[in-house]
Order: sequence, then C-alpha cells, then structure tokens
Amino acid sequence: MPKMKSVKGAVKRFKVKKNGSIKRGTAFRSHILTKQDAATRRNQNTPKVVAKVDEKNIKAMIA
Repeated sequence: MPKMKSVKGAVKRFKVKKNGSIKRGTAFRSHILTKQDAATRRNQNTPKVVAKVDEKNIKAMIA
C-alpha cells in the first residue's frame, strides 16, 4: 500500500498547538481593509482556533 499524502494546502494553513487544538488564519485580511471598521480589524488580529467538529478532518489532512 502506498503512503497517504498530506494535503499541502492544509499544511500551509493550519498549525497544531501543544494542547492539540488547531490554529487557523482569518478571512478578509489581505487588502482593502479601509472599508472595515477598526473593531473588525482588531478582532481579526486575535488568534483563532478551529471548531471541535472540524478538528478530526483537518488532522487527517495534515498527517
């Protein structure tokens, strides 16, 4: 049997933290941020974690 390959797009987007939760990025952060209010931009800087229901699928893609 050949080895399963990891999904390279998922590897670039997600990182597993020490406690096992998965860190993710935020959408709408690339450009034209002047249309967003300051509270939205500030909220997008905070670290985000993947929902529990999606963790199993993402860990399978990363491994």
